[in-house]
Amino acid sequence: MAGTDSTQSRISGGPAVVLAEPQLGENIGTTARAMANFGLSDLRLVAPRDGWPSAAARKAASGADWIIDGATLFDTVEGALGDLQYVFAATARDRDMVKPVTTPAQAAGHCVTRIAAGDKVAILLGRERTGLTNDQVVLADAILSIPVNPAFASLNLAQAVLIFGYEWFRATTGNGGSTDVPPSPVSADAAMLDLYKTRRATKIEMIGLFEHLERELDDTGFLYPPEKRPAMVRNIRNLFQRTELTEQDVRTLRGIVASLSRARRRRIP
Repeated sequence: MAGTDSTQSRISGGPAVVLAEPQLGENIGTTARAMANFGLSDLRLVAPRDGWPSAAARKAASGADWIIDGATLFDTVEGALGDLQYVFAATARDRDMVKPVTTPAQAAGHCVTRIAAGDKVAILLGRERTGLTNDQVVLADAILSIPVNPAFASLNLAQAVLIFGYEWFRATTGNGGSTDVPPSPVSADAAMLDLYKTRRATKIEMIGLFEHLERELDDTGFLYPPEKRPAMVRNIRNLFQRTELTEQDVRTLRGIVASLSRARRRRIP
């Protein structure tokens, strides 16, 4: 294959690339090819429309077979993000959510710091036609926004991954330009936090907290009226996402919620 050299050591690792409900096998394949170009290897697929495995994806990958073969399949975005501590959601649309917004260079620099601190991180991308839903974006910690022509901001999956992958490769190897990465608007202090006998909460732990709290809020009538519930839930989840909770924090908060719930039930005749 032109442009490849089998005598060179293969670079792998880096942030995971999560594709939420990708529609075409060809787009998965070209995304895998872009990942291989810049040493990314963890591809996660959430409910691909045309099924998996995909002959079209393998063909479009143009030899990046190790990424296609190693791709992991999930039924839900929550499952795909479950073991991660930090996620960037790639989107060009205004979501009316209070989240840090980063460029690819800033996100890459932040990923370097996070991974060095032991966190598992990812970038999350949505369907080719509609992108990520608001409920998927709310699971992320920050927004990845690629500066493009505002009159035509549409990028396909492989293009978005290629741009981020280039910045990741540049930040970690020095190839392709300076390794200086602009400071991220995401707090650097969080990466230097002394976690002592705990660690940052994973997404599955955060989701467990969200669902526990939301069940109790449903019981108390707080999430009312029904037509406003989705927006209220997203606001609450965003609030907690910005706090960068540890695993101990999550257990403490769930204990608080459970205690308040027990006390409320004791007071009910």
